[in-house]
Amino acid sequence: MHILSLTPAVHMPGELEAGTVRLMAEAASAFFASLGPDQQARGWFPLESPERLNWDYRPGERFGLSLKELSSAQRQLAYVLLASGLSRRGYSRAMAIMALESVLRRLEGRQGRHLRDSYLYYLTLFGFPGPHWGWRLDGHHLSVNFLIVGGNRVAPTPNFFGVNPGRVPEGMALAGLRVLAAEEDLARRLLNSLEAGRRNRAVIAPAAPGDIVTGTARRVRLEAPEGLSFAAMSKDQQRFFQDLVVEYTSRMPPDVAESQLHRIDQEGWGYLHFAWAGAAEPGQPHYYRVHGPSFLVEYDNTQNQANHIHTVWRDLQDDWGDDLLRQHYAKSHAETAKA
Repeated sequence: MHILSLTPAVHMPGELEAGTVRLMAEAASAFFASLGPDQQARGWFPLESPERLNWDYRPGERFGLSLKELSSAQRQLAYVLLASGLSRRGYSRAMAIMALESVLRRLEGRQGRHLRDSYLYYLTLFGFPGPHWGWRLDGHHLSVNFLIVGGNRVAPTPNFFGVNPGRVPEGMALAGLRVLAAEEDLARRLLNSLEAGRRNRAVIAPAAPGDIVTGTARRVRLEAPEGLSFAAMSKDQQRFFQDLVVEYTSRMPPDVAESQLHRIDQEGWGYLHFAWAGAAEPGQPHYYRVHGPSFLVEYDNTQNQANHIHTVWRDLQDDWGDDLLRQHYAKSHAETAKA
């Protein structure tokens, strides 16, 4: 079966990521240099620190430096670092996710259980820009985590984007705004394109789980993929499926996204599965996931009358980049032994 390749075959993973690594290093160095000694002490951890594996998408305090405690100039440098780890599209969505905290504060009023603040997002560096280092920005509904290896490779997961409200209600500023509209609409287009037989295989449960299944686990452990395989879809359905996957990779810088898609090409699109749970109608609780040999996408929209979205991209083999780092060290040792 012929499957459309989405990335140029002449490029190998990592060859083009050096551009993003350079931008990240410049942005991180400028941000760190702007900090006072106390801020540097709180915003920096050794690369080997277990703290690097902590992440959450729920409201609450974190380690690191919050945007709230930064000066205006420092905050702008933090945004530059965030932009270096995302595409333009991804960055605009990340900024919109943070801005929705003010909308949520107005919706909940004084009865809300959590403090809603667009500046309560925490930036942390792990190690210093060089061959191996990392960073993250983490807060309510936004968690982006990066490890840089060898000066030219980027491990970009876990990557979590969420929104509440999923659609801003009428009568409010930004009414009708859907920050993560494509993640819902493209999946629903794929589901609605399936005829009865294929649809029965894709739908794995009549009710959606209350949240993404993997939650905030440091490591993802799932059984064999469920749902309908890419190989079992028609050509049009395969194209819809690819559009959905590309929507998630498009959050990343183009060179990093290309590496992710190249990896899928090499492993084979035919092994990907699409699974849906819950209602098919808009406005009703629903969930889906895309499960491949090396990655997992989860999407859930069940809370707040199905107007509260969680999405995540996880690497089943190399979340946090630990395996990438081991491979680099093994290669370096082998090359040294030959010399």
